Amino acid sequence: MNFGAEIPFVNHLGFVLELFEGGESAVSYTPRPEHLNSFSVTHGGAVMTLLDVTMAVAARSVQKDMGVVTIEMKTSFMQPAPGDGSRLTGKGRLLHRSATLAFMQATLHDAQGRPCAHATGTFKYVRRLATGLKTANLLNPPLNPISTD
Repeated sequence: MNFGAEIPFVNHLGFVLELFEGGESAVSYTPRPEHLNSFSVTHGGAVMTLLDVTMAVAARSVQKDMGVVTIEMKTSFMQPAPGDGSRLTGKGRLLHRSATLAFMQATLHDAQGRPCAHATGTFKYVRRLATGLKTANLLNPPLNPISTD
């Protein structure tokens, strides 16, 4: 199952939702050549995005009527994530939750099951907003220009 139009960026990257239940998630991904760094391994930004999405999905699995936003995230890279066209899988888990926050962890594994990176994160539950320009304006109101006259 893919993410469809719900998360266009994640869908563009080709992430596939494998597990979404009970505070756990699994999201898989096959890096494309344009997702590699100068060492021909998966770019750290792609790895962090997969871990972020994996944790967010696990957080949403226990509160499906709410969205989540990332408050903070820490990632440790243990070994390079291959860039050889093999599948990477992030597995996420809810550690603790309050009425408004979810404390999460996720590990990214290569196709042989070796851990490549691990992350912890804090996510805030938010009401889901309608998509489009109105949402963007609600989340990023225009700044008042400062006059230099």
